[in-house]
Amino acid sequence: MQKVSVVILNYNGKDNTLDCLSSLQNVVTIDTKLEIIVVDNASKDESVAFIKSQISNLKSQKLQLKVIENRENLGFAGGNNVGIRYALEHGADYVLVLNNDTLVDKNLIDELLKVGNSDENIGILAPKIYFAKGFEFHKNRYTEKDLGKVFWYAGGKMDWKNVIASHKGVDEVDHGQYDKTEETSFASGCCMFMKKEVFGRVGLFDKKYFLYYEDADLSERLKEAGYKIIYNPSAIIWHKNAGSAGGSGSKLQDYYITRNRLLFGMRYAPLRSKLALIKESMKVLISGRYWQKRGILDFYLNKFGKGSYKV
Repeated sequence: MQKVSVVILNYNGKDNTLDCLSSLQNVVTIDTKLEIIVVDNASKDESVAFIKSQISNLKSQKLQLKVIENRENLGFAGGNNVGIRYALEHGADYVLVLNNDTLVDKNLIDELLKVGNSDENIGILAPKIYFAKGFEFHKNRYTEKDLGKVFWYAGGKMDWKNVIASHKGVDEVDHGQYDKTEETSFASGCCMFMKKEVFGRVGLFDKKYFLYYEDADLSERLKEAGYKIIYNPSAIIWHKNAGSAGGSGSKLQDYYITRNRLLFGMRYAPLRSKLALIKESMKVLISGRYWQKRGILDFYLNKFGKGSYKV
């Protein structure tokens, strides 16, 4: 019997986390042991007490749940690493890193396992990800029947010329146009289903990133080690977009995306793109927003991890 450990990182998001756990209660698995690991990143909203108060009810639904409390906010990378280490130490064959602001289809695990077990060279599987109802970028664009079927991720694309990672299918209604199981450039940290062997070969998330681009970095290291990243459209989740990061275009995103895009690009991009990134960063230092400028400065000062941003 295989064991799948689901790692859910919580930071001041107790309601989202409980919704996610509730959806996991409905997951159906065949000959699979399922463990849920909630890692709290030093929340200040009494998340841990709230989640623990719900454990008895969740366990009554046969959901094996472990809560780990971090003493400080370790970011997405460091926080998830704590959960991944626990999972590996306790016999996980697969680790599913799952955002707390997601809801899962009942067949998610079995659909991921079907493909994962079919090829030893697969390292990461990524599901089809829809916007959760009401969390679409352009809510007025869709009819009522479209809601819940609008893509957030249908595979990843990496534009190496401009060093920009993007998702296939964003804002499109699902009409079956992304129903092919295929290799993809990167898996989103929103939901990454990973074999235990991957971590022994390439390591965990790089804590330098703290937040954003750590998923793309792990994807690149995995491909360099000879593994494949597979988009599996038969596995489905719904995402409350930016539910745990304060919304798109925030100061937090200005800082971490700006700094970490430079870090990622200088590691993996072609030489011409690296030179373009340096030139672009000089322009941002002159005319960018405050936290973009701080992100650029911290990159050149080798200030990574949490960096200057006050989380």
